[in-house]
Amino acid sequence: MNKGPAHPAVPDMSNKIILIVATMGAFLTPFMGSAINVALPTIGEEFSMSAISMGWVAMSFQLSAAMVLVPLGRIADIYGRKSIFLWGAVVFTLFSLFCGLSNSSELLIFARVVQGIGGAMMFGTGAAILTSAYPPEERGAVLGINVTAVYVGLVVGPSIGGILTQYIGWRSIFFITVSLGLLVVFAIIWKLKGDWAEARGERIDFVGSILYGLALLAMMYGFSVLPSTLGLFLALVGVSCLTLFGFWELRTAYPVLDLRLFTNNRPFAFSNLAAFLNYMATFAVGFLLSLYLQYIKGFSPRDAGLILVIQPVVMALLSPVAGKLSDRIEPRTIASAGMAMTTIGIVPLILINDATNVMYVYAALVVLGLGFALFASPNMNAVMSSVDKKYYGVASGMVGTSRLVGQMFSMGVTMMIFAFIMGRVQISPEYYTHFLKSMKITFAILCFLCFCGIFVSLARGKVR
Repeated sequence: MNKGPAHPAVPDMSNKIILIVATMGAFLTPFMGSAINVALPTIGEEFSMSAISMGWVAMSFQLSAAMVLVPLGRIADIYGRKSIFLWGAVVFTLFSLFCGLSNSSELLIFARVVQGIGGAMMFGTGAAILTSAYPPEERGAVLGINVTAVYVGLVVGPSIGGILTQYIGWRSIFFITVSLGLLVVFAIIWKLKGDWAEARGERIDFVGSILYGLALLAMMYGFSVLPSTLGLFLALVGVSCLTLFGFWELRTAYPVLDLRLFTNNRPFAFSNLAAFLNYMATFAVGFLLSLYLQYIKGFSPRDAGLILVIQPVVMALLSPVAGKLSDRIEPRTIASAGMAMTTIGIVPLILINDATNVMYVYAALVVLGLGFALFASPNMNAVMSSVDKKYYGVASGMVGTSRLVGQMFSMGVTMMIFAFIMGRVQISPEYYTHFLKSMKITFAILCFLCFCGIFVSLARGKVR
């Protein structure tokens, strides 16, 4: 592939300010997601929402973000990554305000959809901006800090969200986010001059963007409602749209996603596949352990949350170290070791039962946190270092998409197993045996996926 045009030096663009702005953007979306999950019961009570409707408050953000991540990354490569990041911060902040002012469940869900698009504009370009601004020998370190911001958001979100919901009300979560979003907007306008747009002058692929969005929408939503007939139908529609998307991308002059990044770029293709398998294998772990700790072990929601926070704390502490190591050691080596460590962390969870000591769960969460920290930052470094400058936005968006789709599939697998073994019933004492069986089978499947991911990660080859 041809190298994109070199970006001229911008002397008044402080790399530290760029790192702070990108890090704040990386913090906002996971903070909002994890904080609002704690408030869902309160929101549902105020708007008399069903469990499915409450699920849509959370899932609508993920769906809309996944649909637009890659197209927006391409637009950022053409029109400027800082510009798209700025507009993303504006949209995210504005619709956070609308979420807080919503007077119905329908308006709240709509605002969450648009908020997800704004969030995608930020976290889909943040890594691309850092990769553009920092030299290769410093990339892993700054990407590690960026990943740490995600974990910090996941750590503090539930506790802050719970406190705000209990003492001020659930709307205050959105209003706090508005204030943080305004700080990001003002920092960009005030401090960051110039932009990065190595694909400037190329055209936007509207047809490919639409097909891509429809394919992800149909597959992700369809998978979430399997094994129903609607789920199977939507999954087929998604595969059909994805096939059409592939044919179109191979024939258009300016594809939204250049498929040569996958066919001619082994590190890029296998790094994204490794990210998908890693998130698919790990995302449902927190969900399952939360249910286990509360239903089987009898912990309160607060105490269960304090136990589960162990994993993201370990991630936040070790991710910068792992990112810095990947500047000196081949990212494939560290990321593969992280995938192996994650597999080791899931294995003990297959064996837990109602008599398992909670210290056993602590130990598994520490190992999982270590494994994920070793994987995430080096894997991101491998992706961003494997493409030319003109593809940084698309590459960043593709990693984000791999994460979101992996998370949705992780929950989809979990829900399917629960549906087959337990049926669509509430978890109650008479179903605890079925719940434990469902959980063990799910952990076994997730462990196998993570084990396969080790070899996918190793197969990526060298980036340098």
